[in-house]
Amino acid sequence: MAQDSWPSPAHNGRVVSDIEYEKIAARFSGDGVYGDPGDAAVVSAGVGLQVTIRPGVYASVRGHAWTSGTVAVNLPIAANASSFARVDQVVLRLDRSDWTVRAVVKQGVPGVPWNGLLTQDTGDTGVYEIMLATVSVPASANSVTVTRYEQYVGTRVRPCTSKTLPPNPLPGEHAYETDTGVLRMWTGSAWVVLYQDTGEVGLGSGYDTWASAAANVGRLRNGIVTLRIAKTRIKSPLAVTDTDGSLVATVPKDLRPLSPNHFFGAQFSGGHAARVEVRVDGGIWVKAVSETVPVNNDLLLTMTYIRW
Repeated sequence: MAQDSWPSPAHNGRVVSDIEYEKIAARFSGDGVYGDPGDAAVVSAGVGLQVTIRPGVYASVRGHAWTSGTVAVNLPIAANASSFARVDQVVLRLDRSDWTVRAVVKQGVPGVPWNGLLTQDTGDTGVYEIMLATVSVPASANSVTVTRYEQYVGTRVRPCTSKTLPPNPLPGEHAYETDTGVLRMWTGSAWVVLYQDTGEVGLGSGYDTWASAAANVGRLRNGIVTLRIAKTRIKSPLAVTDTDGSLVATVPKDLRPLSPNHFFGAQFSGGHAARVEVRVDGGIWVKAVSETVPVNNDLLLTMTYIRW
């Protein structure tokens, strides 16, 4: 076959077929619903064994526009005679046998967990699906539960939530979690964080032998954690014979190191040397190095580590 291009006067009199249109539009238009996760759910549980597609929804699948119309659409859910629960999927499906996009229910298998897999044929035949929701169908159910899972068209970055990352991403695809503010990219095997900023968050308490001398806070930004400790030793000295040290504060879960042995050097206001360890369970432990630290000594320390 010789080289060709379209639309063009030299190609079929500028007439473009359905297959040729998809070749152009699939890359120009992102797959998904128009909107973002803050909108009302596209799919909800209907009466009995059915789900309801709300009216006024627009979407695109491989460049083919779809709308739910001006009235709600009800889709039946098959009965579950099994003794095991079943999870169905509600998807938007482009069917190349007639080049239509429709919302349809894909029936799951009783007792088999939902795996998030879709049929996404990219050739000239077959079907291409995107997610709208999952439907839990208990054994012998007379009603169902819907969990929303819409995929949204973004501005080249797909908006989602931390619980609805795209189940079939392509390498290099970006996703912005609207509930966490985290920007991720799919490497082909994992979602990696490109941008994250928790802002300042308070550290949890330690033993009652410590009093706060100022704000005790932490912050995670793009994989780097900074902790600020401002504590005064009270009630009893920090003994050099205490080999484990003393718990001075606790790091929130999202800021904790993922591997052990994060150590820092420190000095109390009275000149007493100390070693500080941040543990994977969030505990910040202070140990006197060479001499006992008397009460009323301040520990003012900033610690920074890569979260790994």
